[in-house]
Amino acid sequence: MPELTPARTAAHGTAPEDTGTPGEWIALHVFYAANPQPMLVNCVRPLVERLTAEGLLAGYFFINYWLEGPHVRLRLRPAHDAAAPEVRRRAEEALTAFLRTRPALYEVDAGFLKDFYNALFDIEFPGGDRDRYMGEDGRMSLRPNNTFSYETYAPEYAKYGGPAGVELAEWHFRHSSDLVINAFRTMNLHLRTVLLGTSAQLMMVMASCFLPEDDRLADYLDGYYAFWHRAFPGTGFIGSEEYERTYAEMAPALGRRFAAIRAAVAAGEPERLPAFLRGWADHCLELRARAVELAGRGRLLFPAWDGPAREDAGQERTEPAGTGPLQPLTDTAAVLPRLLSPYMHMTNNRLHVTIRDEAYLSFVLGQVLRDPAGAAASEAAAGKAEA
Repeated sequence: MPELTPARTAAHGTAPEDTGTPGEWIALHVFYAANPQPMLVNCVRPLVERLTAEGLLAGYFFINYWLEGPHVRLRLRPAHDAAAPEVRRRAEEALTAFLRTRPALYEVDAGFLKDFYNALFDIEFPGGDRDRYMGEDGRMSLRPNNTFSYETYAPEYAKYGGPAGVELAEWHFRHSSDLVINAFRTMNLHLRTVLLGTSAQLMMVMASCFLPEDDRLADYLDGYYAFWHRAFPGTGFIGSEEYERTYAEMAPALGRRFAAIRAAVAAGEPERLPAFLRGWADHCLELRARAVELAGRGRLLFPAWDGPAREDAGQERTEPAGTGPLQPLTDTAAVLPRLLSPYMHMTNNRLHVTIRDEAYLSFVLGQVLRDPAGAAASEAAAGKAEA
């Protein structure tokens, strides 16, 4: 079948006018109570590839979320305003066809998942902003399964550093989304061991690129785990004693792999890494460089509060209550870990790694850097990598 051109596929048979300025983001929430991997591989990927090839799309990304029921938040940016109607039409057509032929069969209106999502709801929406998401029973309302809706795209300026930071995040999110969808296509990520091993290595690469100093990186990973532990008090979502019990089983292998990754990154030789990680390392180093450059020019703006960012609940709020206006933050020692947390978390989110597993991996990686036995293994592996 010949490759279609914009002129032959645009609405009314004519190509929309390209003004050179990207259009406004289109936000679609696809409520799908099943593993989103088939949707991403068989629906979103071909949709994005075709729109991009025809010059209709300037960017895209996706995240997984739970509010009002499990769903994929798909963001599409038309190449220009005139392309928006065609992008919407194609997206509606692709999603409708997928949901008709491969609907999610599980319903979330009863059982463990409903209780789990309501626990998240109580934690993340403790105030008055919860009312619009509540049903008559006082619990979180659920959207109909196998449906999609257009929603407002509200960038999280406070989390990512103001307008310039959000633009950088959107560029990064496309790379992260591409990486994850390709991994779904080519790797056995339905196996838990493969999924956690993949997540751990991607975390190792990104964290090593952003924070190459061992002590600083270990402190960061400890703090990242502690943040998630504090975020869900009394729920049992985030473990502690069981993490310590299983640490010894994973430490030697992770220590060797972590050391090899850190050695390759420190030497500026990502070509040492396996192909899957090599491109990710190149991207993460460029992402870091762009963040440092923006911070140096005073372009990254943050509120006064600090700490890793949560999921995007309440995303319409650009500033947490009582923090005051966003201010430039030029100290890269403060900027890099602040951005690393949501960047790393959202890649895990796309992989469908749970917060509990992400916290566990950060705990293990931090321990590997601090544990004497892990350090010995790391030094041996690093020496072998150098040789």
